[in-house]
Amino acid sequence: MKQLRELLEKAKNSGPKTVAVAVAEDDVVLNAIESARKEGIINGILVGTRSKIIQLAEKNGIDLGKYEILDEPVESKAADAAVRLVAEGKADFLMKGKIKTGDLMRVVLKEEYGLRTGKTLSLVSIFEIPNYHKLLVVSDAGMTIAPELKQKVDIINNAVLVSRKAIGIDLPKVAVLGAVEIVNPKMPATIEAAILTKMNQRGQIKGCVVDGPFALDNAVSIEAARHKGIESPVAGDADVLIMPDIEAGNIFYKAMVFLSGAKVASTIIGAKVPVALTSRADSDEAKLLSLALTNLMVGGS
Repeated sequence: MKQLRELLEKAKNSGPKTVAVAVAEDDVVLNAIESARKEGIINGILVGTRSKIIQLAEKNGIDLGKYEILDEPVESKAADAAVRLVAEGKADFLMKGKIKTGDLMRVVLKEEYGLRTGKTLSLVSIFEIPNYHKLLVVSDAGMTIAPELKQKVDIINNAVLVSRKAIGIDLPKVAVLGAVEIVNPKMPATIEAAILTKMNQRGQIKGCVVDGPFALDNAVSIEAARHKGIESPVAGDADVLIMPDIEAGNIFYKAMVFLSGAKVASTIIGAKVPVALTSRADSDEAKLLSLALTNLMVGGS
């Protein structure tokens, strides 16, 4: 896969999935759902305050006759109802509406719904960057604040799963990032990168090639890697970038979108079902592509 728009065609071919929208009274979310429905990749169950959903749908020209609506005015109960739909198999995946991400994910992780896998949940994003020679998978820019070593193993596994299932990369090249490309005892991210590399070499992390630490330039520029004398199959040709923490990931995400004109699609992986999450700052195309990506990850998370 060379372009993110190919996600949309792949999702169409896989057939529409049913999404339960938690607290659906949000015009940004409703417009994203409607675009995806028109493309034939989703069917929607809207959970929230019926009167507000109807008001926003009329404002945006959305025909609610195409959707099922569950009237639940209380935000916490709406989140529970949406997650229950997924847990009971009445919906294939979940989408965040007008509710904080943390509040929704706490419901997803309730034991009663049986959606936990024991793995770390992470936001996996796929970028189409004008100055990079292929699609680039990045994690984590929005879930785990300061991941520990075990959590980074899960974050790698989640990103590899997306790389293989959505993009079709058989053996993703994973670059674990830090500020420098050498192990520095004063910089824990570089130590963990070296450990993750060794874990991969010993078969503890499978289905990919992991190397690190890398500074960003060494991971994405073969010229920069050669200048530093780095010899690695990952150097300058990474398929996946693993960020040291959420601050680095979030800054990278927004720099790519707002300064470099990159396109992006994102999904939350790690539970038994994926979760679609869109931001008001995302373009309409990014929202649609994120729904296509989440559609493709159903059954694979």
